[in-house]
Order: sequence, then structure tokens, then C-alpha cells
Amino acid sequence: MKNSPSSASSPNKESYRPLPPPYLEIEERVRYSETDQMGVAHNKGYFEWFEIGRTEYCRKKQIPYKDIEARGHALVVVEAFCRYKKALRYDEPFLIRVALREMTPKKAVFGYELRTKDDLALIAHGYTTHIAVNKKGEVCPLPEDLVEKMKRPLAD
Repeated sequence: MKNSPSSASSPNKESYRPLPPPYLEIEERVRYSETDQMGVAHNKGYFEWFEIGRTEYCRKKQIPYKDIEARGHALVVVEAFCRYKKALRYDEPFLIRVALREMTPKKAVFGYELRTKDDLALIAHGYTTHIAVNKKGEVCPLPEDLVEKMKRPLAD
């Protein structure tokens, strides 16, 4: 019988590195629909919160996602990872932090942290990797001006 791989050899095993500034920070609150019977936030909600952060990050850079699509491109999620550290509960306020870790014409990697609002304790951290595709679903580079906008530092 084969031994199953341990979590130490998992391809998603990453050492935690706090997001360095600049990052975008957004306040959210756990909604009732995002919880189970015990009032604990469901694990899928964390990826939705990552998406909220990523969408606001792009908006802050004056690159609404609908504009990327209008230009014939999409950023497809090809990898998503989340390390859960602490449970969130119904009506609990928390912070979403998001930063761009890597940007090339064909690839974007976003890093995320969810933190408690009161003491900034780490709730979860993770990343998503996106590949640029055209309307046919073929990998292709994003327009140069979009790549440059994404690479610019966040404005206050």
C-alpha cells in the first residue's frame, strides 16, 4: 500500500509571508448567508472575499474587470490557495488585504490576507494565479497599457 503524501509535501505548502505594503485594505462583515448552522463562516466564503479584494484592487487602479473583458480579454483563475488560521463568525467585522505579487503580460498573482478588525490577528492568507486569455480561451498577452497600470503602485 502506498503512503499518502503528508501536508508537508503538499504542492500548496507555502511559508507565510505577511503582505508588504502597498496593499489595498477593505472592511467587510460576515453575512448570515455566508455561515453554517453554528454561525461559522463557510470555507468557500474566503475565496469570495479574495475576489472582492481583487475586484476592488483593479478598480482602484482604474482597471474595472468589465473594461478588460470589453477589450477582448479575461483573467482566468488557474490556481487558488487559502490557509485558514481562525474561524470567522456571523456579523464579525474583518479586513481584506490584497496586493499584486507578480504581473507579466500573461500572468497575474494576487496575495491576500484576512485580518480581524480589532487586533489585526491573521484569519487566513492565500493567493490566486490568473492567466490572460482571449475570447477563444487561448492564452495571450494583455495589452501593454493594462499591464503597466497593474504594475504601478497603488494611489491613495
